[in-house]
Amino acid sequence: MLTTNTDFLYPELMDVVRLFGDEQPDIRHEFVSEGDRFLDTVEIGGHVDHYEERMVFSGDLEFRRYAKRFSKIAVYESLRRVTGRSMPWGALTGIRPTKLAYAEIAAGRDFRVLFKKCGASSENIALIADVLHAQEGIYAHTEGAADLYIGIPFCPSKCEYCSFITADIGRTGRYVDAYLDALEKEISACRGLFGKLNSVYIGGGTPLVLEPAQLRRVLDAAAPFAEGVEYTVEAGRPDVFTEEKLDLLRDYGVTRICVNPQTFCDETLVRIGRRHTAADVYRAYEMARRYPFAVNLDLIAGLTGESVDDFCASVDAAIALAPENITVHTLCLKKGARLKEEETRLCGAGLPEMIAHSRRALYEAGYQPYYLYRQKYMAGNCENTGWTKPGRACVYNVDVMEEITDNIAFGANAVGKKLFAAEARIERLGSPKDIPTYIGKIDEIIARKQKLYGRISLQ
Repeated sequence: MLTTNTDFLYPELMDVVRLFGDEQPDIRHEFVSEGDRFLDTVEIGGHVDHYEERMVFSGDLEFRRYAKRFSKIAVYESLRRVTGRSMPWGALTGIRPTKLAYAEIAAGRDFRVLFKKCGASSENIALIADVLHAQEGIYAHTEGAADLYIGIPFCPSKCEYCSFITADIGRTGRYVDAYLDALEKEISACRGLFGKLNSVYIGGGTPLVLEPAQLRRVLDAAAPFAEGVEYTVEAGRPDVFTEEKLDLLRDYGVTRICVNPQTFCDETLVRIGRRHTAADVYRAYEMARRYPFAVNLDLIAGLTGESVDDFCASVDAAIALAPENITVHTLCLKKGARLKEEETRLCGAGLPEMIAHSRRALYEAGYQPYYLYRQKYMAGNCENTGWTKPGRACVYNVDVMEEITDNIAFGANAVGKKLFAAEARIERLGSPKDIPTYIGKIDEIIARKQKLYGRISLQ
């Protein structure tokens, strides 16, 4: 049980407590501020620790940010001493470590100092430095810049680990045409909502599960925006690849596609509800390589029943194919995933070895980490990392993960972001998750989007 004298700190401190598991002794935390002095007292099992930090702040928002940061470090340090355990990211529970690093750099401070104080491992601090280096030439705050996301929420089947709002097309196929009608209307009505466009990303779901004529409708809707920018289609599962669909992507100027095997182990594919085999992955990849696309392969560490050897073999198989990008996700079970109902807590057994192998093997193969983010309820307190061959980083991923552009998102369950740089804040705008609700409320969705982003001329 955790108690604290400051209500706004409680959720943040509980995130730290959960890192150490469910069975912890009572923890009493007290926070006091005296000007620029932040004083934390932590009592666990009768042992009391006192912590002090000094930080100049401006306004209540910055005060709360620093109070949360240093109180989390205090509770983490006390739990680390009591349990004898350290976490790879220390007291950091936020989803964007690199965003924190950029904030420290902007303030004229060495980000490594803060990350070390938070308890992050030296390997993770070095990883962040490499990500920042890989983002050079891409990372930039440009007034009016935007990225477009178009969501296709249909899949061949629902994977056991998936928490996205995706629909099995076998059960929801009757909605596809009406969904595309609404999507086309939304995209057309919102054409004047951005200035400089950096990229277009069609994701899902599994966009290539659509029939060719349906896919063409999506590509037609995106066409006015996609010329001359990075253009990604998350092609998805290998069992939906056809030459006719890839021909369409090529003809409409798509520059990058994602193939998402998640694993090269056939037994695991059966366990997670996939309807394809590793052989299908190789077939789809070979097919994609006949086209001028940059290719990303997705893998997930920690899938049900996978051993360290299974996962490491998948990493090695992906590297052997030599795609431009490889993304290594760590399993994260959230509300909406079937596995969430079966596994109450993710212990992360074997995860450190899996992630360590992926990093070592990818570095040795010449890949660079170019973005990373973390999530709550992530197995082993690890992270998701995008890896790239030099010069082939995905602009969309950098912009979205670092939150440096407006993101205008179309479709059911699409969440857009509007940046207000002068106010140092971001406003989010989400569409209904349910497909029929999205279709029925499309006029309201368009009005809300136009109100948030305003109307400015294309450049």
